[in-house]
Amino acid sequence: MAGLKLDGAGQAKLKTLEDATTILQRIHALTEQYALAIKRQSPGGPFLMNLKRQLPALGGLLKGQFGMISDQVFAVTLAVSRGSSEPTRIRQLREGVGQISQALEIATKSVIEKHTVHDEKAGAPPHRES
Repeated sequence: MAGLKLDGAGQAKLKTLEDATTILQRIHALTEQYALAIKRQSPGGPFLMNLKRQLPALGGLLKGQFGMISDQVFAVTLAVSRGSSEPTRIRQLREGVGQISQALEIATKSVIEKHTVHDEKAGAPPHRES
């Protein structure tokens, strides 16, 4: 979309979603590293601790503008913090990352749809007064 113009609120929301996507990519990478460490029977504690630090940061970022997605993030955080086996934790993390990723994509499309500013004189030459 070459001529996409958003109002101020739309730009702020889109910036928040871009930052959230970056953090989510980091969480996804940590989840896969954690899964690989468990598969190799090496300690996964450092990855798990880093995940427990990153997830609330993502939830906090989204809380102000995207409360429902933030609630999903905190639900994943809570599920991972409970005492369960490592494979169950990994499955919950992978499912949670997938759900949050979908929610962020839907929110991005919704923000673009709702906050696009339509220029009525897009094809017309500028009007000059004499």
